[in-house]
Amino acid sequence: MALAVAGGVLIYLSFPPRPLWFLAPVGFALLAWTIHERRARAGFGYGLLFGLGFMVPLLRWTGEFVGLIAWLPLALACALMISIGTAAMAFASRVPGWPLWAAFLWVADEALRGVFPFGGFTWGKIAFGQPEGWYLPLASLGGAPLVSFAVVLTGFGLFWVVKNWKLGVPLVVAPLLVGFVVPVGVDASAGTVTVAAIQGNVPRAGLDFNAQRRAVLDNHVRRTVELADEVAAGKVKQPDIVIWPENSSDIDPFRNRDAAAVLDTAAKAIKAPIAVGAVVVDRGDGLPRNQVVLWDPEKGPTDTYTKRKLQPFGETMPMRSFFRLFTSDVDRAGVFQAGSDPDGFVMGPAKVAIDTCYEVAFDSVVRDTVTAGATIIAIPTNNATFGYTEMTYQQLSMSRVRAVEHGRAVIVAATSGVSAIVQPDGSVTQKTGLFVPGALVAELPLRSQTTLATWLGAWPEWVMTAAGLAALALGFARRRKDSNGAAA
Repeated sequence: MALAVAGGVLIYLSFPPRPLWFLAPVGFALLAWTIHERRARAGFGYGLLFGLGFMVPLLRWTGEFVGLIAWLPLALACALMISIGTAAMAFASRVPGWPLWAAFLWVADEALRGVFPFGGFTWGKIAFGQPEGWYLPLASLGGAPLVSFAVVLTGFGLFWVVKNWKLGVPLVVAPLLVGFVVPVGVDASAGTVTVAAIQGNVPRAGLDFNAQRRAVLDNHVRRTVELADEVAAGKVKQPDIVIWPENSSDIDPFRNRDAAAVLDTAAKAIKAPIAVGAVVVDRGDGLPRNQVVLWDPEKGPTDTYTKRKLQPFGETMPMRSFFRLFTSDVDRAGVFQAGSDPDGFVMGPAKVAIDTCYEVAFDSVVRDTVTAGATIIAIPTNNATFGYTEMTYQQLSMSRVRAVEHGRAVIVAATSGVSAIVQPDGSVTQKTGLFVPGALVAELPLRSQTTLATWLGAWPEWVMTAAGLAALALGFARRRKDSNGAAA
């Protein structure tokens, strides 16, 4: 039991902001030790402890302002989903070549967690803890699922070295070696663009930051105008495009003339189109949308992108009446409506994919925006609700994985931090601090090439999931044969 918990804690410690990516395989080696040749129910129990050791500290940020009622039930739910996978691993542990099959089953479990429950919750996908390590280039071949597979295979291979070092050593070495030698493209095949990411900051952290909506908007206008002054003074380069964060204008600029006027002021001052994160109330149904509005300095609003993957228990509230029995905090959750169009914006020389905050955690959502023709990716986000926790660093690591997965530079614009400039190889060349205003300006490559991961889409995950299910079938057949033999 102690080894199972320790394995989960090591996985947590491998995640940002700590650059300890190499602890993840060690954590999986401990998991393998606890579940190998165990019954499925033992695999479930040990996996639950492993999952709690991992998810309880990882998801601490979810309770920053609402307490245990959000944090511990979510961590328990995620741990239970992990234990389903570890039960399957234990059941299949007598199948020859078990470390390989176990890694496939882990990918299958992550795929399940990506869709269930409530549309899935992918936080804690092992790939998202690997923005620093040798595994990251594998994202360009098979996306985040391949990175997860490689990490788990290495860990189970470490355990297998004790059983059979001749078979175990290749399982450890091969994923690391392949990740180390895979080239990652960074050339500007479609030209370059000078980007500015604005972090205006919020009056204070917490759930009530929205009560200061006008102050948040004014902060972003002020920092943009200050940047324009810096450009005029020759201190920084004139940006071609400007990215504001999610919720930088929670005052609907289509209904409020004052908001529209200050957005015009900002765009005219910086002399570039601005992608503005805004809350917009639809004129048809009267319900809110989380949108990014393209604001042109001459024409005003010309295009919109509506967030397609909404955060349950935040932007939406599934089973609201049921969960209200436990806490009235559910009424803080919104009634936002999801969009359906993945097409981003044409801004200056760039076609910009827009993946708003929570969307960056979902493979298919990001891929759809890239395959719509994007040459660069923007991640407008709002992390003010989570204070000074590790959440913003965990989300930044996802952006770094996406950069390599799709071979695109990524601009992360956050209301309160951390905003960052990410190169196509996943490296961070500029970033801000937390809860300070800032502006990042960088010339970034525009890329039109399609990585193998983008071209294959979900196929690697499907194939690995199918392989994991095949291992379960083999395990069932093997146990049935052993039972029949014992009966005879």
